[in-house]
Amino acid sequence: MDYSISSDALKDKVILVTGAGAGIGKQAALSYAQHGATVILLGRTVKKLEQTYDEIEAAGYPQPAIIPLDMKGATKQNYIDMADTIESQFGHLDGVLHNASLLGVISPFDQIGEDSFDDIMQVNVKAQFLMTQALLPLLHKSKEARIIFTSSTVGHSGRAFWGSYAISKFATEGMMQILADELSDTHIRVNAINPGATRTGMRAKAYPAEDTDLLKTPLDIMPLYLYLMSSESESVNGECIDAQPKK
Repeated sequence: MDYSISSDALKDKVILVTGAGAGIGKQAALSYAQHGATVILLGRTVKKLEQTYDEIEAAGYPQPAIIPLDMKGATKQNYIDMADTIESQFGHLDGVLHNASLLGVISPFDQIGEDSFDDIMQVNVKAQFLMTQALLPLLHKSKEARIIFTSSTVGHSGRAFWGSYAISKFATEGMMQILADELSDTHIRVNAINPGATRTGMRAKAYPAEDTDLLKTPLDIMPLYLYLMSSESESVNGECIDAQPKK
C-alpha cells in the first residue's frame, strides 16, 4: 500500500501525541509537525517533552504545546480538564495518537503481580478510554478527525509470558473496533497501528540481547503514522495495520 502524503498534509491541524518524550511518540510528533501540524506533546517526564519541543522549534515547525501528565495516576477529571484546556487554547482537535504504553514484566502467567497488572491496564487501556471519552466532543468539531491506537503483534495473537501487556493490547484493539464502528457515519476515523520490532527503549527492555542495528527506526515506520493521520486515509476505518508487514 502506498502511504505517501503531501508535505503540508497536516497544515493547520492540531494533533495530540501521548508518550511524546521518546521513541515512536517523539518521532511521530516531529513528523506531524514537519507536515504542518501543531502538536500537543503529552507525557510524564517534562524534561523529555521539552527536548521534543526544542527539536520542533529548532526545525522551524509550528510551535508545539506541552501537557505533562502521568497516565498511571491521572483521573477522569484530569482528562476532562485537559480537554477544556485544549479547547480554550486551540478551539478544536484533529487527531490523537495513543502511543504511550507500559510493558511490565515478561513472566509466566501465574507470576504476574496484581499491582503490575493494574498499572498496565491503567496506562494501556483505562487511561486511553478516559482520555478518548473526554476528547470526543472536541474531535467532533474537526472537519476530519483521526484517532490512532497502538497495538502489538501480541495483541493479534497471544504469546507465552507476554501476559499483562498482550492482554492490554487485545483490549486496545477491541476498543478501537468498537469506536470505529460507532463513529463510522461521522468524520472521525479510528484505526490502530502495530509498529512491529522497532528500535526503542521498550523494545530493548523486552529483548536486551537483540542486535538493535537490525531493527527499523521509528523514522522508518512513520509513513503509516502520517497516512492514517491525514485526509488520504478517509476510507480506512476499524483497521489494525502492521507498520512492518511480513513479506
